[in-house]
Amino acid sequence: MRTHLAALRMLLVLTVITGVLYPLLVTGVAQAAFRHQADGSLIEHDGHVVGSSLIGQTFDLPKKHPDDPNEAPRPDPRYFQPRPSAGGYDPLASGASNLGPNDPGLVTTIKERRAAIAAFDGVDPKDVPADAVTASGSGLDPDISPAYAAEQVDRVARARGLDPAAVRRLVEHTTHGRALGFLGERYVNVVRLNADLAGLG
Repeated sequence: MRTHLAALRMLLVLTVITGVLYPLLVTGVAQAAFRHQADGSLIEHDGHVVGSSLIGQTFDLPKKHPDDPNEAPRPDPRYFQPRPSAGGYDPLASGASNLGPNDPGLVTTIKERRAAIAAFDGVDPKDVPADAVTASGSGLDPDISPAYAAEQVDRVARARGLDPAAVRRLVEHTTHGRALGFLGERYVNVVRLNADLAGLG
């Protein structure tokens, strides 16, 4: 009986330490030192949360027939578009297509995406960057390459009636450098960029 009581006391002590005190400590430190990140890196516009800089999202036109589940989404020309997503940017369906680079279906899909994006942005298909036609491993990547952002500038400016130079400056302002100056590639957070577009008109 003494052994059982000692084990029970140890269970209760460890439960309090690891299940209550430690989480409270970590949460307190996170809220004190990294509040924005701890709260989900949320992006606000006019006092309303419009997204998170950690999770990509689509920027489509409203459906013509909202009750039709087969109606294909139509990208909104007023916004910078993200890279494709195998899960439709659904956080509950994170993942990739798991298709290899030589898969005939993937090759066909990429060709179709390249042609559609080139027509949408008014560029030559050979100038469409790789990240514009390939999905990320998570399907939730909020970042695009500076090259893909630059390709979309004229289309966004035209759709919004803005000076392309002003939109280009916004893209440059939103472009992030390599981590620590040498890790990874330069990138543009497309969710943040689209939120900042509202400031231009």
